Amino acid sequence: MDFYLGIDFGTSGARTVVIDKEACIQAEARFPFESSDISDLTSYWQRALFTLLEQITKELRQEIRAISINGTSSTVLLCDAAGEAVDAPLLYNDARGAVMIEELRSIAPANHTVLSATSSLTKLLWMSQFPSFAKARYFLHQADWLAFLLHGQLGVTDYHNVLKLGYDVEELKYPEWIENLKIKIHLPKVVTPGTPIAELRAEIAEQLGFRRDCMVCAGTTDSIAAFLASGAKLSGEAVTSLGSTLVLKLLSRTRVEDARYGIYSHRLPPLDKKGTKEELWLTGGASNTGGAVLQQFFTKAELESLSREINESKVSELDYYPLLKPGERFPINDSNLPPRVEPRPASDVEFLHGLLESIARIEARGYELLQELGTDRLSRVYTAGGGAANPTWTAIRERLLQVPVVSSMNTEAAYGTALLAMRGVNVG
Repeated sequence: MDFYLGIDFGTSGARTVVIDKEACIQAEARFPFESSDISDLTSYWQRALFTLLEQITKELRQEIRAISINGTSSTVLLCDAAGEAVDAPLLYNDARGAVMIEELRSIAPANHTVLSATSSLTKLLWMSQFPSFAKARYFLHQADWLAFLLHGQLGVTDYHNVLKLGYDVEELKYPEWIENLKIKIHLPKVVTPGTPIAELRAEIAEQLGFRRDCMVCAGTTDSIAAFLASGAKLSGEAVTSLGSTLVLKLLSRTRVEDARYGIYSHRLPPLDKKGTKEELWLTGGASNTGGAVLQQFFTKAELESLSREINESKVSELDYYPLLKPGERFPINDSNLPPRVEPRPASDVEFLHGLLESIARIEARGYELLQELGTDRLSRVYTAGGGAANPTWTAIRERLLQVPVVSSMNTEAAYGTALLAMRGVNVG
C-alpha cells in the first residue's frame, strides 16, 4: 500500500503527517522548537527532520512513496557547493535587510512584493554585503535546504517559496530586472510545487528502511500548506485564519497584486481530483486584528462562557477597530491607525459581542476589497485557527459575509504538504 509523508517546519516546531491514498491520516509526530536562541540553526533543523523521520514506524516507512516539505516563507540561507551553510540563516521575520529597500526600489517595479524588509530578495542583497558571501554558491529557502538533505539536489525550489525573491509566477521565469542585478550566486531552479525532484538518498533509505523508489517532491510555504489542508479548492472559496491575527486567502481565476495593502497572489496548480487543468490564484491579505486582542480582555474560559450568552442574530451597535497597538495593514493601510475599543459597556457579554462583530466586519471588508480589486466573488469561507471553534463567532461572521462559513477539514500544514506529495507523484 502507498503512503505519503508531509513535513511542516513552522514557527513553533516541526510536524509530520502520513496519509494513505484516500488522504486519511495514518500517523503524526511533532518536534517542538525549544528555544529561539539556538547557536547552530541548520544543525537544529537537521536534527528535527531526522528525529521526525525516525518517529514514523518501520512498517509505514517501508510503504512511503513520496515526501514533501514546507517551510516558513522567506526563511533563507546561503550555502557552499556542498550544501553547507556559510552563515546563519535569516528567519522569516528578520527585518535587518530594511537598509537595502531604497536600493531595491530603484531596481524593482513600483509596489512589487519584494519591496519589504523581510522579503527573500531584500535578505539576499543584505547578505551579499558580508565576507561570508564569497564562499556562497547557492541561495536557498528553508524548505529547499531541508529537501536537499533528503534528495541531494542543490538549488531547486518551488514557485511558492520563490515568490518573494521576485520570481514572475505568471510568466514562470526570473524577470529581466533581477537578471540585471548580476548577483554572483546561483538563484534556485524553479518547479511547480509537488514536482518529483529525485529519489530519497540511497543511504537514508537503507538506514531508515524507506522504499528505494521513495520520491522527494518540491515543497511549498507553511501558510500555503495550511490552505491546501483546508479543503478549499474551487474559485470563490476562501480560508480565514482566526489566530492571533486575521489572515484571509481567496481562490480566484484572476491574479491580484497591491503592495499598498500587502496583497499578493500565489499561483496554485489544479486542486481537484478530477484532473481539471485550470490554474487558480490564491490572493490574500493580513490584518493586525484578531484573537490576540480578545485575549487582552478575556481568558479562554471567559471567551467560551460569554460567547454562549451572545445573541448572534442581533447586530451589535458597538463600532470598534480592535488592535493591540496603533497600525494596520489590511484592509486599511495606515501605520498610525489607533486601536478603537471604547466605549466599553458595563456588560462583558455586550463588550465581547462588539469585539467579535467588529473583527467580523473587518473580515467582510477584507473580502470586499479583494473582490473590488478583481478576484472572483466569494462563495464559501473555511475557517482555521482558534476562532474556528467558536460557534457564536461563526454565526456572526456568516451573517456579515452572507456565504456559508465552515471549519477547515484539516488545519495541519503537514497534512496539506502530504496531499502535495501525493498529487505530485500521481498526477505528474
